[in-house]
Amino acid sequence: MKSSQLEVFFIQGAAGKLETVLAKPDTTPTGIAIVAHPHPLYGGTMDNKVIYTLFKTFLELGFITVKFNFRGVGQSEGNFAEGIGELEDVLTVTEEIRKRLIEYQNLPLLLSGFSFGGGIQLHAAQKLNPEFLILVAPSIVHLKAPMPPKENCFVLIIQGEQDDVVTPESILAWARPQSQPIVMVPGAEHFFHGKLMTIKDLIVNFFSPKI
Repeated sequence: MKSSQLEVFFIQGAAGKLETVLAKPDTTPTGIAIVAHPHPLYGGTMDNKVIYTLFKTFLELGFITVKFNFRGVGQSEGNFAEGIGELEDVLTVTEEIRKRLIEYQNLPLLLSGFSFGGGIQLHAAQKLNPEFLILVAPSIVHLKAPMPPKENCFVLIIQGEQDDVVTPESILAWARPQSQPIVMVPGAEHFFHGKLMTIKDLIVNFFSPKI
């Protein structure tokens, strides 16, 4: 990824400034993707390797792609706010990006996140009505995450078979009542060591008939 493609700036949030990175594709954009990182209290940042994989993949697929640090992480101001404030951060960042990219306001919105960030994006989806929702091992139990929107939203949820943080049993129990499909990656643990290309391939295949 060329450094010249990246824009680094701050967005004013309710708890202070939010460190944000935006990249635009070399081709005509196909959508806007907002990516949310893992738990702030357990080392989660926008530099996480799963987040990097998501960011780079969406950019290669033609999305204007944005990642940011939740309040209290990296150079973002404020303190951890039990998920409530972090949901507010996602909504604030998305609103500000849409304002900055007013010429692209009609492009599809993609919300994506890993672990804690995935659970937050499930809540955000209830308010933002994205066209796409792509989650990796979303924290559905601790964040009491709702199901994805039922209409006009293409959903991809990727889960590791050997995940001991977001267990396969917990996410299947959550998905079962509404028959929400889950893509299980054999041998993958929570951080998908050695399986990052699998995440990329699954996302590319997911979009191949739609873009």
